[in-house]
Amino acid sequence: MPSSTGPSIDTITEGGLVTQVGEGQEAEETAPPVMTFGAPTAGELLADRYELVEHINNDSAGRLVWRGVDVVLRRPVAVVLRYPGGDSATEMLQAAVAASRVIHPNLVGVYDAIDEANRAYVVREWVDGRSLRELVTTDGPLDPARSTAIGSAVASALAAVHATGMVHGNVHPGTVMISDDGRVVLADARTDGEDSQENDVRAVGGVLYFALTGHWPHGEAPLHGATAGHGRAAIPDAVRDAGGAIAAPRQVRAGVPAYLDDLTMDLLDPEIAPPSSDVLAAELNRLDVPAEEHFLEPAGPLRFAADTGEEPTPLATTGGRKVALGIAGLLAVALVGLLVGISVLGGDDKKGAVAEELPTAPTTAPATTPAAAPVHKLNIQDVRIIDPDSSDRAEVRNAEKVIDGDDDQGWETATYRNNGKFGGLKRGMGIWIDLGSPHTVKSLQAVLSSPGASAQLLVGKDEFPSSSSGDKKLFASYKTQIGQPFVKHDGTKMIFDGFDPEQQYRYLLFWITELPKKDSGDGWKLGVQEITVTGTSS
Repeated sequence: MPSSTGPSIDTITEGGLVTQVGEGQEAEETAPPVMTFGAPTAGELLADRYELVEHINNDSAGRLVWRGVDVVLRRPVAVVLRYPGGDSATEMLQAAVAASRVIHPNLVGVYDAIDEANRAYVVREWVDGRSLRELVTTDGPLDPARSTAIGSAVASALAAVHATGMVHGNVHPGTVMISDDGRVVLADARTDGEDSQENDVRAVGGVLYFALTGHWPHGEAPLHGATAGHGRAAIPDAVRDAGGAIAAPRQVRAGVPAYLDDLTMDLLDPEIAPPSSDVLAAELNRLDVPAEEHFLEPAGPLRFAADTGEEPTPLATTGGRKVALGIAGLLAVALVGLLVGISVLGGDDKKGAVAEELPTAPTTAPATTPAAAPVHKLNIQDVRIIDPDSSDRAEVRNAEKVIDGDDDQGWETATYRNNGKFGGLKRGMGIWIDLGSPHTVKSLQAVLSSPGASAQLLVGKDEFPSSSSGDKKLFASYKTQIGQPFVKHDGTKMIFDGFDPEQQYRYLLFWITELPKKDSGDGWKLGVQEITVTGTSS
């Protein structure tokens, strides 16, 4: 998470400079260097708002990456500068503007994009942490559970991008960032029109392969972020046979589960049509469970199999291979390339060695293996409106409408004048939720009446009376934030999925900090139509 005291990141150095996460767009080796005459200095104020604090590094496109401070909002930012600006900076600025419209916990937030002719710069969220490239290069390949979690986060970010019709176009280990608190975010989208959503999805296979093996399946690739003039390190190419085919992760490293091995290889196979990003995200999200606590059901679709001569399924056929039917009870859509079934993770974790291929995992689990607790909609036992800054309880009515299953009716605030921050009268208002007992929570979704609202999700451990004083005590004690806040969200649906799978939660607080302007323009108001919480039973 950002820190006003500067980076507390575990870093590596290249050419005497610190490499910050978010290493920028991929550039051709022959790309001309970006001219940096009149480069900025520490203390310079850009756009009367962004103070430059420390030069971190130059990315692979020759852009300068600085740590800065937004002096208006008093928050740390990353500033990426390009010299010159103008036409040569169009792609960078267009990508930043497009990325700023998509707000998701697994996407780096983009705050500003400015062209000053002689230079252009993008201001984005500062993240303390390391790129996936740095993490694996320094510490070695990741265990299957962590690799799955990273793949799930990247696929979820792509699903949000693709839902807008955009393409990310720059998914690789250098743009996948892991913060010190474990958050996984994707940075530096491109908009040059040379890529596709399908290639974005296939790139998730490359990210999984790299996380599991430390090798890159697309040939020797430059590592993004090296300072120009100091050479480019390279991710090792995948192990290949005499015909040039890459070795599967299980052939490179023991302990990789068959389901993850198959999924990775299918995503990398050009003859197999990949699933859409939202379908891939749903399946990886389902597989992203603590290995020591849960086991996945040993039933489900297999990966694509070679045509056996049987009649093709009515669902689809692609490239002579059949798409297996969706997972009964879990997914209503087809998902290709998956072998469901996981055993306790283990095996030889030795780095750099080529292990003998493990035998195929059994398709049935031992009788003593417990089934995974399925993720489902949790029952909300109690719900009420929290209004700590008002003694008038007129706005706390109708809270039950946010859990009645009807998106057409819900609870709404009063109309506020002057500004969207509740007219300057309140810090905010919230909807408090009691699940009745502790649960492992996967996500909370709020459906709103209109876009433009700002909100966050908080959790606490105590219940307080429904009164002005009780609301004050509740808001004061609920300090743990789940995921990232939504700021002037341009959609009508907010999904918070940053819950710790190692913890259980009972009390949640959906806290609204800013209201959208009414369509009529005569004030600010918000309705919360429906709130749903998913997770597993306690």
